[in-house]
Amino acid sequence: MTRIRFGTFLAPHHPVGEHPTLQFQRDLGLAEHLDRLGFDEFWCGEHHSSGWEMIASPELFLAMAAGRTQRIRLGTGVVSLPYHHPFNVAQRIVQLDHMTFGRVIFGTGPGALPSDARTFGIDYMLLRDRQDEAIGILRRLFAGERITYKGEWFQLNDAQLQILPYQEELPMAAASSISPSGMQLAGKYGMGVLSIASTSQEGLQALPTQWSFAEESAKKHDQKVDRKNWRVVMAWHLAESKKQAEQEAVDGLHHWHNEYNVRVLGRPGSVHVADKWELLARVTGIGNAVGTSVIGTPDEMVKTIRALQEVTGGFGVVLGFAHDWANREATLRSWELFARYVVPEINGHTRNLKASAEYLAANKVELMSGLTAAIAAKVQGNKTAEEAFAVTRQKMAVQAQVGAREPDEAAQ
Repeated sequence: MTRIRFGTFLAPHHPVGEHPTLQFQRDLGLAEHLDRLGFDEFWCGEHHSSGWEMIASPELFLAMAAGRTQRIRLGTGVVSLPYHHPFNVAQRIVQLDHMTFGRVIFGTGPGALPSDARTFGIDYMLLRDRQDEAIGILRRLFAGERITYKGEWFQLNDAQLQILPYQEELPMAAASSISPSGMQLAGKYGMGVLSIASTSQEGLQALPTQWSFAEESAKKHDQKVDRKNWRVVMAWHLAESKKQAEQEAVDGLHHWHNEYNVRVLGRPGSVHVADKWELLARVTGIGNAVGTSVIGTPDEMVKTIRALQEVTGGFGVVLGFAHDWANREATLRSWELFARYVVPEINGHTRNLKASAEYLAANKVELMSGLTAAIAAKVQGNKTAEEAFAVTRQKMAVQAQVGAREPDEAAQ
């Protein structure tokens, strides 16, 4: 079976009010936690406004995270290319790739927040074209070319990187939301895809048709795309029971939706929901065949991932949206439950363990009788051993009779 990789996408979305220094440390602690649990990827974004999304440089954050982790891959989710000179971006990413011994995944985007574009004085209509232009230059720089180029917003004169990436081929991904532009860009350059908006209802509805845009674009530009490099962001909070998960997350979810998505951000399609339980029902997709948000148990999470795989035709990476819906302890526990139960079930790590247990259960009478006969044959002729073995068999028979009784009978 083809195994899925798992990770997290940290935008971040942190409620305003906590000390930012401590919040950075908590986010670094999450990276360490996921690394210990065996997650494959850790992504963080770039934002310059909104109050909630307070990482301005994913490269700086990931450099710090690299020193506190061992194996987890580190992704820029994303570097907003229109805000930077491409040569500076190339140098930072290459340096980070060397400092992490090749753990970098380079994610790019046009910039998600209109307030960020206003800050830099960039026309919103230019963002995607600038991202496209920058990617073309970046790929040539990573390949070692010396470039002279003059565009509308940046210029290069005999520019060549002094150091090439640590990885022979630096993995790259383009952010994709509801429109086909991100997928088309990924296809044009043969990159991976980071489906960030899949946690919204609109993004979910777009997913089944999204991959075709990447394939069509790849064919047009003589490139190849692979579903194993398609990353889909899902949101979850898990606990041992559905009721516990809901109680832990409902208030934080309510605040995040009404305060950030609606009041601060004004996300299209988002409306204020007064009743927190009604909002929870909407987010988790009650009544819908498939959703990308789960507030419940690991078993529900497994079913949702499998259903989404079927609906989309398949993808290679599940990224959990990092949030503060529950308190810190419950949040870390949620990630642990995911690693302990969801990952092995999806990727078949426990398949043969279950088969081994079932085989023994089906053949225990034969196997145990054979073992008993072998022991009896071994002690035969030794009077002391035979007497001791007889006592042991008598005790085993009594225990078997007690175990076979009805629970209420055994309790009498």
